[in-house]
Amino acid sequence: MISVIVCAAGKGARAGFEENKILRERNGMSILAYSLSAFSQCEEVGEILVPCRKEDCARIETILSPYKIARTVRGGAFRTESVYFALCEAKGEIVLVHDGARPFVAPDTIRGCIASVKQYGSGVCAVPSIDTIALSEGGCIASVPARKSVFAVQTPQGFYTDKLLQAFRTAYDEGTEQDFTDESGIYARYIAPPRLCEGARGNKKLTYPDEFAFADRVGFGVDTHAFYTEHEGAPFVNFITLGGVKIPSDRILKAHSDGDVVLHALMDALLSGAGLRDIGYYFPDTDDTYRNADSAELLKTVMLLLTERRLSPVNVSISILAETPRLSPYIECMQEIIATLLHLPVSSVGIAAGTNEKLGYVGEQKGITVYATVMLNTLP
Repeated sequence: MISVIVCAAGKGARAGFEENKILRERNGMSILAYSLSAFSQCEEVGEILVPCRKEDCARIETILSPYKIARTVRGGAFRTESVYFALCEAKGEIVLVHDGARPFVAPDTIRGCIASVKQYGSGVCAVPSIDTIALSEGGCIASVPARKSVFAVQTPQGFYTDKLLQAFRTAYDEGTEQDFTDESGIYARYIAPPRLCEGARGNKKLTYPDEFAFADRVGFGVDTHAFYTEHEGAPFVNFITLGGVKIPSDRILKAHSDGDVVLHALMDALLSGAGLRDIGYYFPDTDDTYRNADSAELLKTVMLLLTERRLSPVNVSISILAETPRLSPYIECMQEIIATLLHLPVSSVGIAAGTNEKLGYVGEQKGITVYATVMLNTLP
């Protein structure tokens, strides 16, 4: 049997939350539960021990309830102590230790770690560093190890239980138990150099607030505005507004507001992603307040509604179908304006414009249709 220790006794101080960060949710599922689910899919895992603080115990036990092989154990004041308490209760011949704040670990990564322990006596998940690493002294670079020899160490880290427990007990006997940041360091000091095994780029540890801003909602919006016909008495203007840009046009769009069909589709996408009503509900065309309204100002109101629900856009994709006017010279300006309104980099705003090959009402120059899709973050 294999035992798993999922560390969950931290306070998440660097994340700046008022609660343990592994209790936070993504798509209705706690960070901790993601790891529990991955380890539960590995047939050889017979028990999962979760060291936790007394004040978190009740909530964590609720999270553990669907996982019959999981149970809480007493957490310590620091990581080494928590792992040691759990090690003393582990019943498996092999033990894997995993950070509860690494929710995206895959079952294949776990199985690879187990295989490494069986073959080499240890398995420490790691990925080659993509950055140049410098060692410093006095604020200056003292040396730069060859990048090909540098790895970013992850979890799980697997060992034979008796060997890892031996290393921990020696560390406690020597008073060095707080000198190590993970189990591989203790094992390397007192047993043997641990074997690296294949980790995964996606197996990231969540530490700082922005890393918890998950893109977990998608919104879609569509809007159409018709052009005035020559018999309908269009306003005396020679432009239309799309994406906040005034574009010369001999055809004028019908609208109660400024007729910015791009921003209207975008607002509907943002509102639908947030689970809110459409723009007709918030800005009805029966209300003179919004006659000739600047759609950019309406979008600012929509952004406030999202902020109230702790949501923020991550990226935007917009597709404009228009036979006229020609839009390609104005796309970049639209991107810049929308990026500013949404507090995004320009690279996160994609806009495509095309005709409808003279088919349908768009092809007959009777109107413009815009489709918008957004991804939203849940803010910390």
